[in-house]
Amino acid sequence: MSIEFNDKGKYFTDIVSKSAVQAVIQTVTHRIEGSIHVRINERIKGELDRDELFLAVTDAKIFASDGSVLYDAPFMTVARSQIVWVIPSEEAETKGDNQ
Repeated sequence: MSIEFNDKGKYFTDIVSKSAVQAVIQTVTHRIEGSIHVRINERIKGELDRDELFLAVTDAKIFASDGSVLYDAPFMTVARSQIVWVIPSEEAETKGDNQ
């Protein structure tokens, strides 16, 4: 890891700061709930549009079509090509509470 400082004391590093966002991810075959990590001051869409083949998810729960939990994993990657939609958990809960 390298850290460089400029004349005004601002530092530059090769570490990318991200914040965890709770989300519901629908793939072609399963629903996943967990945290995706988004760069500070960016949107989830920006994270999904990156060129990487996989999206990292932490504290993931993978659900079967009947709603039962198939797997519980501290870390997993999801092939971006298999993602159908993503909703931040706060929005999913808010919409569900209003119905």
